[in-house]
Amino acid sequence: MARTLTLSFSCPDTSGIVAEVSAFVAGHKGWITEASQHTEHELSRFFMRVEIRAEYLDFPVGEFARRFAPLAKKFAMDWKVSDSAQPRRVVLLCSKQEHCLYDLLARHVAQDFPFVVPCVISNHEDHRKIVEAHGIPFHFVPVTPETKHAAFRKMEQVFRDAQADLIVLARYMQVLDEPMCRDFAGKIINIHHSFLPSFAGAKPYHQAHRRGVKLIGATCHFVTPDLDEGPIVEQDVIRIDHSDTPEDMAHLGKDIEKVVLARGLRAVVEDRVLLAGNKTVIFR
Repeated sequence: MARTLTLSFSCPDTSGIVAEVSAFVAGHKGWITEASQHTEHELSRFFMRVEIRAEYLDFPVGEFARRFAPLAKKFAMDWKVSDSAQPRRVVLLCSKQEHCLYDLLARHVAQDFPFVVPCVISNHEDHRKIVEAHGIPFHFVPVTPETKHAAFRKMEQVFRDAQADLIVLARYMQVLDEPMCRDFAGKIINIHHSFLPSFAGAKPYHQAHRRGVKLIGATCHFVTPDLDEGPIVEQDVIRIDHSDTPEDMAHLGKDIEKVVLARGLRAVVEDRVLLAGNKTVIFR
């Protein structure tokens, strides 16, 4: 596969942005293979994602950020550039439920989309053997009401040591504290077993059963200090009926949870997700 650079940014909306970005790439012999753009009118903000074939540029790939910086400053961009030769480093967090963890491990082995798992952290020992069988370090960090603060600080150190780009809560059944949510803002995604904003918090399948819903779903979202209220990345649903118990719903929901989390993670590691306040702009 050809090496690409992905430039993604948002900035105040004005005229000439696309023209100048395109001129910059073309002026350095670059080849744009994909480009997407969107204006969020309520925010008066412009969003763009551009894929560039790296080998055609007339300067070394590592110089792109420095050379692009003056243009980014001109338009007051919130921007980043990523290199397909450097896959995102994704730390997985899990508890006792295995389905999301196993699914992502399988996708990692198959390279369904490019990401690296430097380690897995869990508050239980249940999945140590399967993780280590994949050649991935496993960190057991127990969390109790008395040790929660120290446990989260230890996890933060593991993230930093692993040089993690992203943290994924693969059915990690603990609520992260405010310092962690703040320090890693925009770098933590979660899978919630409900079609948010309905049925946030604990036992959403039981909540859904009490309301007699006909559709249940799952939501991949960024983690913020406000529980289950972060910007939504991906969602999907599955149909149920009156005969389904909360346990039936949980069983049926596992498949949709795996798919939604994988789709959400793929969109994030491919730089297709840009934050727009408490919403997201997602380029497919």
